[in-house]
Formats: sequence, C-alpha cells, structure tokens
Amino acid sequence: MKFDAPTRTVFYTIEQTIKQYRKMSQKNISAVVSDITLDQALLLIILEEHPGYSQKEIGGILFREEASITRMISAMVRNELLQKGTHLDDRRRSDLQITQKGREYIALLIPVIRENRAAALQNIEKKEAKLLKEILRKMIMNCT
Repeated sequence: MKFDAPTRTVFYTIEQTIKQYRKMSQKNISAVVSDITLDQALLLIILEEHPGYSQKEIGGILFREEASITRMISAMVRNELLQKGTHLDDRRRSDLQITQKGREYIALLIPVIRENRAAALQNIEKKEAKLLKEILRKMIMNCT
C-alpha cells in the first residue's frame, strides 16, 4: 500500500489555505488598525454578536485554549479594547464588555474582513463554496 507524503494530502492543502488566509488577513487588518491581531479582531466581533459569552465559549469558537484566550483578553484590556469585571451570577467567570475604542475598531475592521473573504473566494462560484463547505462538514463528522 502506497503512503502519501503529508504534503500531498488534502489535509496539508487545507492547513496551507488557512495559514495563507490568516497571513493575508493579518496584513490587511494591520494596514487599518496596527495594534490588533486577527484573533483579537474576531474576539471583538464574537463578543459584539454574543455579549456574555464566557472565555471558554470564545476559546471554542476561535479554536484556542483557555490560557491563550486569557492572555489575549488581558492584552485587550491593557489596550483598552475590553473591560473586564466580575460576572453577576458566577464570580468565577469574567464579564467582558467592549469599550468605545473596541467598538471603533470593529467598525474599521468589518469592511476589511469582508474584503478578505471576498478576495479568498474570488473566482469560486457559490455552488463550489457550498459544496466545499458540505465536504468539510462531512470530514468534521468523520473525525468526531
């Protein structure tokens, strides 16, 4: 039985795609807002859409460990993008609030993120993107 080298697998191409997309996205984000990472931008947008999400929930969405999310949030508090308080119902949880500066960043970043997505999907028909998403979801289910 022939064994494909890792660089010849679909998984390698998926990983390469993700890394290239993140590199392009960070470059374009940094051109507009120089002191924020892609993950921090996504965290702001997630919190805006889902206020009250826990650090664990945010970590799950961003595929990051809780410790990584904790460090990211601490940096965002220092940069005045978030305010952190004690959760009213559970003192073990933090209550995260987006600051005015954070909201201004979101307004600047949303058009950039839309442009990034459009650039990555350029020359890909909607039906192709839909099929790709379906295939990837099947792969996720196979691994679950």
